[in-house]
Amino acid sequence: MSEKTDAELLMEELFYAPKHASYVCGDEEIRLADEFCEGYKSFLNACKTEREANAFTKAMAEKNGYAPFDRKGSYKAGDKVYCDIKEKALILCTFGRQPVENGTRIVASHIDSPRLDLKPNPLYEDSELALFKTHYYGGIKKYQWTTVPLSLHGVIFRKDGSRVNVRLGEDEGDPRFVVTDLLPHLDKQQSSRSAEDVVKGEDLNILVGSRPFLKEKCDKNVKLNIMKLLNEKYGIVEADFLKAELEMVPAYPAVDIGFDRSLIGSYGHDDRVCAYPSIMAEFAVENPEFTSVTVITDKEEIGSDGNTGLCSDYLRNFIADIARIQGAEGRDAIRASECLSADVNAGFDPTYPSVHDRNNAAFLNNGIVVTKYTGARGKGGTNDANAEFVSRVASIFDEAKVSWQIGELGKVDEGGGGTVAKYIANLGVDVVDVGVPVLSMHAPFEVVAKTDVYMAFKGFKAFLEKK
Repeated sequence: MSEKTDAELLMEELFYAPKHASYVCGDEEIRLADEFCEGYKSFLNACKTEREANAFTKAMAEKNGYAPFDRKGSYKAGDKVYCDIKEKALILCTFGRQPVENGTRIVASHIDSPRLDLKPNPLYEDSELALFKTHYYGGIKKYQWTTVPLSLHGVIFRKDGSRVNVRLGEDEGDPRFVVTDLLPHLDKQQSSRSAEDVVKGEDLNILVGSRPFLKEKCDKNVKLNIMKLLNEKYGIVEADFLKAELEMVPAYPAVDIGFDRSLIGSYGHDDRVCAYPSIMAEFAVENPEFTSVTVITDKEEIGSDGNTGLCSDYLRNFIADIARIQGAEGRDAIRASECLSADVNAGFDPTYPSVHDRNNAAFLNNGIVVTKYTGARGKGGTNDANAEFVSRVASIFDEAKVSWQIGELGKVDEGGGGTVAKYIANLGVDVVDVGVPVLSMHAPFEVVAKTDVYMAFKGFKAFLEKK
């Protein structure tokens, strides 16, 4: 093998050239990544909604020694607590050796994903078919949600106040549900529409049954039979839908993709692919220098509004509470804190290269993506991380041998998007987005690389442990 030329050596020294993580990792770390991702796939299968992710994580936290946070309690370094935010968001915290007023280390991801929510009064009958009306949640391509097997998840409260948890369509033998579509023989008018309108929001109706109630004839025998079945199974009447929270999500499990099994295909990678590594990183941090605060939040896909989204004050209040316990001011703890906004970025897809600036795109298997800013067209609506903090985070990753890359969310005028970063930055915290590149983001079936998922875990752990 010939020696490298002076130019080649100088290029290695001076050029930015991210590498496929497999070349950096070696066989043992690839094995660890594959092993880590088996746990991640189980998490995906168990956590199709934010409520399920909250409950699953809380149960894991208790097994790992976390106890419910007591605002009047007393805590020492190494103590582990969790704070449940209305069963839809969760804060995990390990108290550090430094006082809280010296700042916390925050990793914040979200556990809601695009889906189809049922309308408050969803059930109707038409042409002797029973259907549910839906209102889509988050940014979706509506046509992608037709002809996909769906499952029903959520919570219903009966008239007497008792609660029913619903999860139907995930287990073997369960029925599934579906949004139907036109056959190509009859779609001339439909296919002439723009992609945005091929399927309209009001057309995302879920087929839920077709057999009538047979004992006697009425105007809505199929609907009556469906309500009879729901009453027998869940003890509900139609009026209970008005106060329910029900979601339709893809019914299939997470699976390996590719002959080499190097990828994972699933619903909900955005953003559970960052949530799970951040949770596992939090569990792995035993006695950090600074108090770790790991947040899995709700409502990011619709702007982080509401009392379970990060536009609310629940994170600020939690940090204020743990500071007050130590006799400090919450605002001092907050402005001394640092945060990784753990959210995904668009992976470069060679089938659709024109929407990316290749020099600033994120590639699968090149490790986690540091996204200095998101926003749209001129950085509108974004946190733009300062150079000092980006440099600090990069140094942490390099020291921990974490494969990472820089990335933007597409070309400047192609679109853009947002994360929770700006809401935490608005508190005065240094924040930068760090996450996993995803193919087919917001589709019912997204794709990520296993090595990138593992690098997210390594990166979050290194950040939480850093002195």
